Amino acid sequence: MTERKIITPPHRYRNNDKLIGIGNEFWDLSEQNGLAGIVAELQDGVLHTEGGHEFVNFTCCSYLDLDSHPKVIEGAVAALRRFGVLDHCIPRSRVQIPALLELEASLGELFGADVVSAISAGVASAGLLPLIASGHLGSGVRPLMVFDKNCHVSMAGAKPACADETEVVTGAHHDLAFLEDMCKQYARVCYVVDGSDSLGGYAPVVELAELQEKYGLLVYYDDSHSISAYGERGIGYIRSHAPVLDERTITVATLNKAFGASGAAIMLDGYSKKAQRVIERFAGALSYSQPMNTAAVGASLASAEIHRTEELPRLQAQLRSHIELFDTYVKTEQTGNAYPIRVVPMTDETVIEAGRRVYEAGYYVSPVFFPIVARGTAGLRVMLRSGQTEEQIRGLCRVLVEVGAQQATALPEEAGR
Repeated sequence: MTERKIITPPHRYRNNDKLIGIGNEFWDLSEQNGLAGIVAELQDGVLHTEGGHEFVNFTCCSYLDLDSHPKVIEGAVAALRRFGVLDHCIPRSRVQIPALLELEASLGELFGADVVSAISAGVASAGLLPLIASGHLGSGVRPLMVFDKNCHVSMAGAKPACADETEVVTGAHHDLAFLEDMCKQYARVCYVVDGSDSLGGYAPVVELAELQEKYGLLVYYDDSHSISAYGERGIGYIRSHAPVLDERTITVATLNKAFGASGAAIMLDGYSKKAQRVIERFAGALSYSQPMNTAAVGASLASAEIHRTEELPRLQAQLRSHIELFDTYVKTEQTGNAYPIRVVPMTDETVIEAGRRVYEAGYYVSPVFFPIVARGTAGLRVMLRSGQTEEQIRGLCRVLVEVGAQQATALPEEAGR
């Protein structure tokens, strides 16, 4: 009998053995300590489990709490009534109802870009990045694809597909010297990076713009964590600060987080209608029968209107106030920036226990560990929101100090009251 072959994986662009082998142990510990798989109902801003435990959620990306705004909820319902269908299940390249076009026009005016919608930022990246790699979205030249080491898994997951079209490398986090060296060696380079990342930081957009001007670098940003929470009318960090807003800059962002709805926006500048048709026809799931459903479109249209009112800057100001309040009591690497995420450093050995004690005290913060962060850099991720109260934030800070959060400062006596 012929011996059957055993496959040895090349692990050039991903390694599930490592990710699951190390990360699953932390997830199991999280679940065993009641920090994962929680089921709870929201009532007046507080979550309630079936067992009677009450807690305030400090691990939620709805930074402006628009996902529960009455106008956003009503927008979803009104759209369903108006168009009479939840999910028009056919590729939009063949037949589409007006809802998507209305939304893209509204978002285009809001963000100052040509907008193509998608059901999620992850779906957008999975579809767009291989088209960039093949040169069909861009200058026509196949670029070297440089993925930032810390870029979100929704982008990093496209590495194998991109590698079938061009060369793919991974660069250290925000390594501008490496990036410039690649620009000197290759006719075209695309850098894939978070504009605002899930661990509390922004991309060096000004320095990247210098490389764009000098070498024609294409930068692909995911700005999901700053849309709505940052910038005039909530246009986000990238469109507020990037000096280069033309065909050399592509930005995707979810509409699920601070925007308070569902779906995603692809923001383009200087791309022709022909290029947009290529996206609609060939960008993976964007070309399938999976457009944003009608309820998501209606909710997004309603949120976009809120972004055009004075309510948005008021919510942003409240969020900034809460961030500053947290920074007063707990120092992190993110202290002093406008980002709504703070990572309170812990060790791999203490992060689960610390998270459990915080949860028992009535607050939920997510323990982050490998592969969410690099090995040895575990922490408790805190997400601030406009809808939280100062009392809740002070209470959380008091507990973080009590559990021995590194670099936490002492709270005044009244902080926990």
